[in-house]
Amino acid sequence: MPGNSFGQAFRITTAGESHGPGNVVIIDGVPPGLSLTVDDLLVDLNRRRPGQSHIVTQRDEADLPEILSGVFEGRTTGTSLAILIRNTDQRSKDYSDIANLYRPGHADYSFDAKYGFRDYRGGGRSSARETTARVAAGVVAKKIIAEAFGGQVLGYVVQVGDIRATIADPASVTMDQIEKLPDGSPNIVRCPDPTTAAAMVTLIENIRKEGDSIGGAAEIVATNIPAGLGEPVFDKIKADLAKALFSLPAVLGVEYGIGFGCVTMRGSEHNDRFIPDPAHPQDGHPGITTATNRHGGMLGGITTGLPIILRAAVKPTSSLPIEQQTVTQTGESATIRTKGRHDPCLLPRFIPMAEAMVAIVIADHWLRGSGGLRAEG
Repeated sequence: MPGNSFGQAFRITTAGESHGPGNVVIIDGVPPGLSLTVDDLLVDLNRRRPGQSHIVTQRDEADLPEILSGVFEGRTTGTSLAILIRNTDQRSKDYSDIANLYRPGHADYSFDAKYGFRDYRGGGRSSARETTARVAAGVVAKKIIAEAFGGQVLGYVVQVGDIRATIADPASVTMDQIEKLPDGSPNIVRCPDPTTAAAMVTLIENIRKEGDSIGGAAEIVATNIPAGLGEPVFDKIKADLAKALFSLPAVLGVEYGIGFGCVTMRGSEHNDRFIPDPAHPQDGHPGITTATNRHGGMLGGITTGLPIILRAAVKPTSSLPIEQQTVTQTGESATIRTKGRHDPCLLPRFIPMAEAMVAIVIADHWLRGSGGLRAEG
């Protein structure tokens, strides 16, 4: 199957299915000497793993990564890095009754249309289980940008159903706010507004009791990103970021900065005014920034040095235990109930996946420019 690789200078290639032996990623372009251990990988893999709370799928996967190559004595060697995450809790029998039925909202029909044959167990290659490999690669990308320029990528849930959080300053949100509530208990929905987070959890619990699912939106923020990353036409960094997020399962929309809010604005309202930035001088002169960040950290497809702010709309989980109308592979009317263990809302576990893809794009664009070097004139 083509289309299994992503990136140029920092390039990942993944393989694996939901109910196969495991998922693997091969990463090319990792600089030598980068500190990397299994424990490093586990931080984000544990944030993505199933079974972490009562509002996500109860599939019980440890998601223990195995570094197969590219690391020696705790440091990357500069050669290809391979990481394997085995599947250990598949229940393929949950899908045997629906092997000849098309699940609404899933890729069953489109896979048959393309290949004439598909792995019907849990979605096969199109399952979100595949993202374990990307999250592992994202850990490496985060390390690269952190060491190169102090870059950081954080995501959080900003909306579930009609419940929306108001985040005054996305760039000031911390990992602790995303992962913990003020009392120190786990923030299982990963919304940094505690009051809104509680309402989101209640909504998800109620939706789950009804046998249904709910969608929402995630916000991803990259900070300390230098100006000058990206290209002005087909390799705009905003285009690569959009492709990265759209490549994740269930993403139906991506926007950055003010996003679709621009449609009702005048140019005089939308434009971000340039101002001196004495706190970040360049070549003996005051730096330059903008008074606002409606442009989301990117202009002309190139970073401006302000925080990159993106949002992704994530659809409700398609697999439902309640009865739905569908057809068989031969077009006969039928009904379907999907067994198995599924998230009533994808957003809490979507966050590390989105962070990983954004970090991969930023690391790739940094490395494309030979570490950010540019011609001086």
